[in-house]
Amino acid sequence: MLKLSGVIITFNEEKNIEKCLSSLSKVVDEIVVVDSFSTDNTKAICQKFNVHFIEQEFLGYIEQKNFALAQAKYDHIVALDGDEALSEPLQKSILALKSNWVYEGYYANRLNKLGEQWIKHTTWYPDKKLRIFDRRKSKWTGTNPHDRIRLLDETKKTGFLKGDILHTNYQTYSEHNQQIEKFTTIAAEAYFKKGKKASLFKIIVNPTWAFFQSYILKLGFLDGFNGFYISVQTANIRFLKYAKLRELQKKA
Repeated sequence: MLKLSGVIITFNEEKNIEKCLSSLSKVVDEIVVVDSFSTDNTKAICQKFNVHFIEQEFLGYIEQKNFALAQAKYDHIVALDGDEALSEPLQKSILALKSNWVYEGYYANRLNKLGEQWIKHTTWYPDKKLRIFDRRKSKWTGTNPHDRIRLLDETKKTGFLKGDILHTNYQTYSEHNQQIEKFTTIAAEAYFKKGKKASLFKIIVNPTWAFFQSYILKLGFLDGFNGFYISVQTANIRFLKYAKLRELQKKA
């Protein structure tokens, strides 16, 4: 039967890591946690589980995740963030793969939580993620902080699993705003290094389209005030990312 490695990167995830590890431990044969020297109880919680715990200075989201992949014992991977967990239906889907692995990678929907509400619409759902894969045929790529698994041969077919990756995003709006500031700065710097430009067209049109897509096309209005809030912030993220990139261009 196929062996699976669960791979996680963490930093100060004491609120979420136990739920993550508990769900993973039911389906994988080992768990690797690469931690960026957390200052909370993340390490102590991880040590309650039978995990391979590695402390590594943060290299960048993509770089850290590729480092973590290399530490796994087995080639078939289930990759999660510390604030994610596998729903019971997804656990069953992954267990079935152990005797019937067909594709080089498998997608699952990610269900995101804001405060006490699971968000069923907006651009937050279905948040399709490729998180179950053969590491020999895949790698983490993208533009920091937005990482994604890419198959080395993108002509190969992928599968789709029933069940959700449960993502505990943010408890408060303030927490979300702080993360937006952090992530848009990282994204702008990554774009700048790649030589991307922030035209006025992108600064004006991209945020407008992002709101329309999230609130209208993706039925964000069905999620009530949080649906409106997420749609506004989706537009704000686009605006800040390009505004900060424009600022970097002027300084250069």
